[in-house]
Formats: sequence, C-alpha cells, structure tokens
Amino acid sequence: MKSGETRSTLEYYDYIKSYSPYDNVKAQNYPHLLVTTGLHDSQVQYWEPAKWVAKLRELKTDDCLLLLCTDMDSGHGGKSGRFKSYEGVALEFAFLIGLAQGTLHSA
Repeated sequence: MKSGETRSTLEYYDYIKSYSPYDNVKAQNYPHLLVTTGLHDSQVQYWEPAKWVAKLRELKTDDCLLLLCTDMDSGHGGKSGRFKSYEGVALEFAFLIGLAQGTLHSA
C-alpha cells in the first residue's frame, strides 16, 4: 500500500466520522427526540438506533424526552400498505402535539 493511499484512507475515515451520529454524541443538552426504527430495516439495523439512544441517554445533560420506538413490522421505509403507513405519521404527530400541549413529560 502506498503512503498516499494510507493518508487518503485516513482522510476518508475522518470525514465519515465527522458526520457519524454515534461518534458525535457528547455531554450536552439535546432537544426532545422521538427515534424510530423498524425491525426489518435492511439499511439501518434496529440495534443501531438503540445503541445511539443508549449513548445519548448516558451522556445527555438535560431532562428532555428521548423515546425509542421499534416497529416490529416495518422496514426502512416504514410500514407498507394503503393505511399502515399512516401509523408512523400518527405517532410523529402525537409526539409533536403532546410536546406542544405540554402533555408529555420526561420520567
């Protein structure tokens, strides 16, 4: 391997790490978060968001909500079907409405 290739590989690694959600979690305040994942997601495996949420919970310094919802029937694009896809949208709206009305509280 040429020395230029090694440097190039390190540069690519550093670039990818710069936008990696997991690697950029730090001790700070975060906004309210609803993190969703699907058990059958072939692009982002369900444990990746779970691992990210666990790290956020360990390091965050605020009392904002941090919820993880794993849909046991969906894949990367959410649930399929004429009306099933609306379930995810309903969850997101319920979360936002609950925050706006002050009816959601952190434990």
